[in-house]
Amino acid sequence: MRLDVAGLRVAYAGHEVLSGISLAVAEGGWLCLIGPNGSGKTTLLRAIAGLVDFGGEVRLDGEPLDTARRRRLARLIAYVPQRPTLPAAMIVCDYVALGRTPYIALFGTEDRRDRAVVASVLARLGLDALGDRELGSLSGGEAQRAVLGRALAQQAPLLLLDEPTAALDIGHGQRVLELVDELRDERRLTVVSAMHDLTLAGEFSDRLALLAAGRVIAEGTAQAVLTEDTLAGHYGAELRVIEDGFGGIVVLPRRRPGHLPRPHEGV
Repeated sequence: MRLDVAGLRVAYAGHEVLSGISLAVAEGGWLCLIGPNGSGKTTLLRAIAGLVDFGGEVRLDGEPLDTARRRRLARLIAYVPQRPTLPAAMIVCDYVALGRTPYIALFGTEDRRDRAVVASVLARLGLDALGDRELGSLSGGEAQRAVLGRALAQQAPLLLLDEPTAALDIGHGQRVLELVDELRDERRLTVVSAMHDLTLAGEFSDRLALLAAGRVIAEGTAQAVLTEDTLAGHYGAELRVIEDGFGGIVVLPRRRPGHLPRPHEGV
């Protein structure tokens, strides 16, 4: 599914938090939104998902978002929020099965295909052993994978991810991003994510869009966007950007001058 955003604007209480955002993501592409806190990344994802009012246009394969019915949107777009609200007493398999709701008729029940999709998602996310556990008993990382599982069970062609690895350790975080990348190949899944980890953002996405103060400041490949000058100017941080020798970019924080390590003092 192709995504086109043109002149998008969002305001809260008269204050404009997104202004003139225009972006395009081809079918099967992965665009990662980066930028400092408060730059508008989450608001942009929520606007694309149809969860906040906006000006401008969002089109999915040429179809205006604001003309699509809610049920159809749920078949087209799956959204993983940064801070989901989970029903503590619900078990994992039932929660993931909620992703099948757009395909079940009113007053209907899930069928064999729905159950097969849920089982496959649980297995691929390493949650099959936790299927009967209550959500309230899960660790933060396990709960994050359950939320992703519900989104993947929707089998929507557009996946929106807000900090998908924030609660995950490095191993689970890598596996989640690799799974999303595999699904891109298998289903021509289109992905838009917001991530603070600049190295991972550059490693997995095709293109990056740097947001600051509600505007797109830079857009392009990791090599074009992840530069020391560009990042330092908008993050207010001292950074070192290194090519890893395999075509990737590594972004490392470094101490500012005047904040050098103190000499070790003996006890």
